[in-house]
Amino acid sequence: MEYDSHECDVLVIGAGGAGMRAALAALEKGCSVILLSKSVLGKAHTVMAEGGIAASVANVDSKDDWKVHLKDTITEGDYLGNWRMAEILAKEAPDAVYELERMGALFDRTEDGRIMQRAFGGHTYRRLCHVGDRTGLELIRTLEDRIIHRNVQVFDETVVTSLAMKNGRVIGAMGFHMRTGMFAAFSAGSVIMATGGLGRIYKITSNSWESTGDGIALAFGAGAELSDMEMVQFHPTGMVWPPAMRGLLVTEGVRGEGGILYNSRNERFMLKYSPKKKELDARDVVARSIYYEIQKGNGTEHGGVYLDIAYKGRDFIMKKLPGMYAQFMEFAGVDITKERMEVAPTVHYFMGGIRVDPDTCATSVKGLYAAGECAGGLHGANRLGGNSLAEILVFGKHAGEHASDYARHAAMQRVGGDAIRKEALRVSRYLSGAKDRVNPYPLVEQLRGNMQDRLGIIRNRDDMERGLDAVKGIRSRLSKVGVAGTMEFNKGLIECITLENMLTLAECMFLSALERKESRGAHTRSDYPKKSRIWKVNITCTGRNNRIALSRRKLTEPPEELAGMIGEEHYD
Repeated sequence: MEYDSHECDVLVIGAGGAGMRAALAALEKGCSVILLSKSVLGKAHTVMAEGGIAASVANVDSKDDWKVHLKDTITEGDYLGNWRMAEILAKEAPDAVYELERMGALFDRTEDGRIMQRAFGGHTYRRLCHVGDRTGLELIRTLEDRIIHRNVQVFDETVVTSLAMKNGRVIGAMGFHMRTGMFAAFSAGSVIMATGGLGRIYKITSNSWESTGDGIALAFGAGAELSDMEMVQFHPTGMVWPPAMRGLLVTEGVRGEGGILYNSRNERFMLKYSPKKKELDARDVVARSIYYEIQKGNGTEHGGVYLDIAYKGRDFIMKKLPGMYAQFMEFAGVDITKERMEVAPTVHYFMGGIRVDPDTCATSVKGLYAAGECAGGLHGANRLGGNSLAEILVFGKHAGEHASDYARHAAMQRVGGDAIRKEALRVSRYLSGAKDRVNPYPLVEQLRGNMQDRLGIIRNRDDMERGLDAVKGIRSRLSKVGVAGTMEFNKGLIECITLENMLTLAECMFLSALERKESRGAHTRSDYPKKSRIWKVNITCTGRNNRIALSRRKLTEPPEELAGMIGEEHYD
């Protein structure tokens, strides 16, 4: 069998913000780097992080500093996040912003020329450094420009199907090129996973097609430990109309700039649910509030609520929220300078993922590192808006640097021909010509609907047990899944591989959610409505004997000086 073979010091899987920042950090360390992308370079879900980068540069509110950012991150994560990761993020985010600026990013400015910052839900001060409502796009544009002008070898439209292992260590990856269908072996001293989240496992999501959790599943298959798999963030505001746009993100920047939520009775309902923080409370609080209003029958014609920014005037909106204006005009025919938007919660972010060391981003598997949304630990039970872009810059850099240090001292082990041929046979089984093969598309849609209905904003044991049974039922048909055609640009084949990955993750998610018998952050159970001290633990998943094993990992307590900054957790 003919296949490509490549080698490098550091292999980065995923070419969004975290992947590109990791690649640049490894390059700066003097390592050779290969960057793999399932999509095309520059087309990453990072662009959907529109509101800004959370960093306490204190250009607008002089009292802000890293200590307040740390406290906000831990408290809004409902005390489930890793304190050391939060400390690193809070301390290093300002330098990461200024570093991005030196790379060429163009931020909005205050009158005296400093980087402008806006308010966001859960943040004590105006903290988000932004470029209108297109901050993620500017971040990607800036990093991509650096990548293409550096000696980074990029393979886009490349599907990674498994990690290559030897003696318990990751030595590379295997997959195939979409355009040619040719398989490829990538040998590396170390591997960085930066593949993003898994929002597309749900029916209604703001995530783009790439966000199917592939990297998390690949790492789990290689023996990595996963953490907090029950923690899924529902962003309070996604589009609800027209149907084809349902779930598309309506940036928190709208509320950060003064947007107000109303129900169909013209009541500003956040005054009832959160009288102090109102629309700028944490995302889990606002999402649940919208959900409750809709359930009470106070929703709009299309099953949402209203978000109003029109009272701010056209000039203000066109300066601060040009992307939202264009989005609603083009897709819904709604002029947000004159009319209210219809919005409802949408799956937006995954707080769980691959468990990593907070300082090095190393996973529990030798040679494997992870950064960005595919890595768990930082956000706990709920992510603060703007922390995602800060995370990919800060921890993308950490992952690149430490993976480089590992690669320098690791003897190169090449992915052998037998391994790639075995992997090619495993993947090509989906191209079986059997007449009774099962189309993957209906199964994917069945899975997505099952996740939406049974692991949503409000959960209970009966629904989740039925959901878990449904996942196992779909898995029982996986051996018969197949598509026609060849390897070249075969979307059906990719859907088969995606289905296999998503089923693994779905089972981890249901098992973890059933295990956590409390309500904390984004995990709300109607049968266990209160938060409990005994569940201040991270639920972890490992693969053992072809089964998923759960364990509880007690959080380490922060040092005394940080504990004083964060404050005590309160229980009912």
